[in-house]
Amino acid sequence: MSPQGRRYYVNTFTNETTWERPSSVPGTPKSPVSQKSSAVNGYYISGSPVHQLDSGHMSLRKTSGDPQINCVTFPHPDVMPEQQLLKPSEWSYCDYFWADKKDSQGNNTVSGFEILLQKQLKGKQMQKEMAEFVRERIKIEEEYAKNLSKLSQNSLAAQEEGTLGEAWAQLKKSLADEAEVHLKFSSKLQSEVEKPLLNFRENFKKDMKKCDHHIADLRKHLASRYTAVEKARKALTERQKDLEMKTQQLEVKLSNKTEEEIKKARRKSTQAGDDLMRCVDLYNQAQSKWFEEMVTTTLELERLEVERVEMIRQHLCQYTQLRHETDMFNQSTVELVDQLLRKVDPAKDRELWVKEHKTGDIRPVDMEI
Repeated sequence: MSPQGRRYYVNTFTNETTWERPSSVPGTPKSPVSQKSSAVNGYYISGSPVHQLDSGHMSLRKTSGDPQINCVTFPHPDVMPEQQLLKPSEWSYCDYFWADKKDSQGNNTVSGFEILLQKQLKGKQMQKEMAEFVRERIKIEEEYAKNLSKLSQNSLAAQEEGTLGEAWAQLKKSLADEAEVHLKFSSKLQSEVEKPLLNFRENFKKDMKKCDHHIADLRKHLASRYTAVEKARKALTERQKDLEMKTQQLEVKLSNKTEEEIKKARRKSTQAGDDLMRCVDLYNQAQSKWFEEMVTTTLELERLEVERVEMIRQHLCQYTQLRHETDMFNQSTVELVDQLLRKVDPAKDRELWVKEHKTGDIRPVDMEI
């Protein structure tokens, strides 16, 4: 009898129960039409969702293979319905990281969520290394600017005169101008590329650790619910065996004491069945909560990765833009040099030099006797 006082039947060989009296042919009990199955350690509890079942009715049937991996229930391969992706054609994180897998050494198991988390942390590290790369580029620019400025003050060929001397002096000055351009370039690299790369999500690792702990706690809770289901299932098996043994004793020797023991064993068996259904219900609730959080969190990780890649792309574009501007400014520093070089005139230089340094224009003549 169920706790509600309703009669039901137990097949002690298959552990199946049914409200309807089984047929006379062994192994062919009549069972209600199953609309949904919930897997518990290789067993399926048939009927409505577990939390909606009458606590006196439970059908347990062992399936081939174990549909559970690390306490997570997956559809059995033989009865698995076709599942639609949550985000078809997008290769979304929320569709492809439900199972666990072996690590690269093949020793430990890594959850799908941990793999996604490692991807995020690796992305953060790559971002940091890019910032370090830009820092080295800045150092090169600063050193180059320093050397250009120093060279522009060099006195070599300072005594060159004329139009060529003007062009040479402008060329040396252009080095100082170019040094200034490179200093500005390095400064902008620091403020517009390096600094944003370093400061983007400063607390990212701490946030990821919180996220990891949250999902890990849900997974641990699921594992504890799974353990409770296993314990309840074993308890039900023991109660059913005890009931079967006492029933066989009754067939051998009929006594009031045996009948009382059978009633007591039936109550315990029914209670064990109720406990199992309650444990399965709690397990399914825990798995549902973990599932929902996994979908929400993996989609957030996906959004964060898109945001990270886009941020880096934008700042690398800024780098190339600054580089183009530097080339343009560098070109402008030599334009005046080009103009003066086009005006270099050896004849003009000779005229200017002669006028400044001439010693006399009266030429010598022949001596007369």
